Amino acid sequence: MKGDFVTYVRVSTDRQGKSGLGLDAQREAVRTYLNGGNWRIVAEFQEVESGRNDARPALDAALAAARLHRVPLVVAKVDRLTRSVAFLSKLLASGVDVRFADLPQIEGPAGKFMLNQMVAVAELEAGMISARTKAALAAAKARGTKLGGFRGHVATDAAREAGRAAGTARAAARSADLAPVVTELREAGIVSASGIAKALNDREIETPRGGRWQAVQVQRMLARMPA
Repeated sequence: MKGDFVTYVRVSTDRQGKSGLGLDAQREAVRTYLNGGNWRIVAEFQEVESGRNDARPALDAALAAARLHRVPLVVAKVDRLTRSVAFLSKLLASGVDVRFADLPQIEGPAGKFMLNQMVAVAELEAGMISARTKAALAAAKARGTKLGGFRGHVATDAAREAGRAAGTARAAARSADLAPVVTELREAGIVSASGIAKALNDREIETPRGGRWQAVQVQRMLARMPA
């Protein structure tokens, strides 16, 4: 492997977390997966949490770090994330290239395709429910019941507004990922926009468009963050 990576390790009991046995084995699996290339782990995130609990603050932080650095997230085993297909669907929507050391073939476009197939199985029942709903509506229409409303084209101005809203949402999401980093910098005494810009560049965290930070860009980012 070559390049930078973020890693995530998880154990399901506090005893395992304190002993480090399960975590050490996972770290070794990740190192084995990355072996043989010029690679670097830019951040590791550790969690002690039940696999049945979808609230994973450390995993959320790992996904945010992977997005900030635009690098893959490596997990030792797929069951260290979850056995829930619904949760895998959340990962697919995260915009992060998630790789599993125990399933090296699950990576890149092919890996995403395979995970999508897993999600598709879970979505089958929802599709069947939708089909039954459509059949019921068709029957109602056949009985003369008036259904639905306006189905014309969306106005151009409305489409442009939707595009602007989507852009604003993306910017807000990026700012949310950056918020913990900015808090850390401020606590370290780096409070000026130029100082934060330099620190982000030193950490190799790119702007939303993939460039280097300038003070004015930091000011815009800070304006989008909660006070």
